Amino acid sequence: MIYFDNHATTPCDRRVVEAMLPWFSDQYGNPHSDSHEMGRLAAEAIDQSIATMALAIGVAPESVVITSGATESNNLAIRGFCQHPRQKKRHFVTVATEHPAVLDLATEMERDGFRVSRIPPYSINHPRAGCVDMDKLADAIDDDTALVSVMWANNEVGSIAPMQEIAELCHKKGTILHCDATQAVGRIPIDIRGTDIDLLSASAHKFYGPKGIGFLVVGGGNRRVRIKPQIIGGGQQHGRRSGTMNPAAIVAMSTAIAIAAQEMTTTTARVQSLRDKLWKGVTSQIPGILLNGPNLSLPDRLPGNLNITMEAIEGESWMAATPDVAFSSGSACSSVDPRASHVLMGMGRSESEARRSVRFGIGKFNTENEIDNAVKLLVRAYEKLTDT
Repeated sequence: MIYFDNHATTPCDRRVVEAMLPWFSDQYGNPHSDSHEMGRLAAEAIDQSIATMALAIGVAPESVVITSGATESNNLAIRGFCQHPRQKKRHFVTVATEHPAVLDLATEMERDGFRVSRIPPYSINHPRAGCVDMDKLADAIDDDTALVSVMWANNEVGSIAPMQEIAELCHKKGTILHCDATQAVGRIPIDIRGTDIDLLSASAHKFYGPKGIGFLVVGGGNRRVRIKPQIIGGGQQHGRRSGTMNPAAIVAMSTAIAIAAQEMTTTTARVQSLRDKLWKGVTSQIPGILLNGPNLSLPDRLPGNLNITMEAIEGESWMAATPDVAFSSGSACSSVDPRASHVLMGMGRSESEARRSVRFGIGKFNTENEIDNAVKLLVRAYEKLTDT
């Protein structure tokens, strides 16, 4: 299998696995049992891991709340802030191309009486295609806006949002900003305090850590942010998220984010080169391919992202005809939904075009040889499907 679905998940770095293994069977103490050394060692490992993570993303350690992943983090951030007893505003603003973990929650909030604005992105031919339309975002924020939620990097087309510009807009208008940074953390430089983001979500399995562990930054910017806990019972993490903490997974996540920060420059250049090689390979042999999202330049797009629309075949058919290459037709978390990509249609693609689209996510463990072999397999499958 040639794996090009690194937006859905990444393979766990072996160095990450090695770091977490001792915490399963050798140092297995409960980190909340401070009456003995085993528990204290686990607690110290967690504290050190959180400090390492905080340094890598530019926040104070006490701002970091450990969760099961970005979906929980998004819920804790949005529900937790909007439903806090001291929060009286009733308007929530987000983007029409956000991940389902935000959009489905927005629908639920409407049922709870909140007014929700879903701002469209820039269209397919705009330099910031896939990012929120800044003028429309500015128009949507009003005196009753409690929270704005904008993803840092789009999970389908890889567009990178101007988060500092968005933060300045939100704070100028007196509202709090949440950022789903699931696709951004570990892939592009992140400085939460410098960017002045109030709430930020991420998952370890997007940056070569294990699944089932993530974090939420609370009060990462220059304002105090209060959240109502969504999981109670035990009072761990200063009461913001109760439950026994997982030293093995937290050590692993910390190790993964530290490696990502240390190797980001070289990884970015290499992954972008492989992505561009794949683009040149398929477009040189398959006619009529269209690029979805920003131009293939690092400032505007994630280095490993490639999303394309084909002229003659549907994405699902191409994937079925190329079983030795793993790629996708959209978000992994919405794969059970038969509808065409809401991201591509939100950017101006027709439903037919969206169904003729696929996403490739190149990662740091991919090789040039895999690109060459994948191009051959993809072209062969395309020719078979079109009888050319």
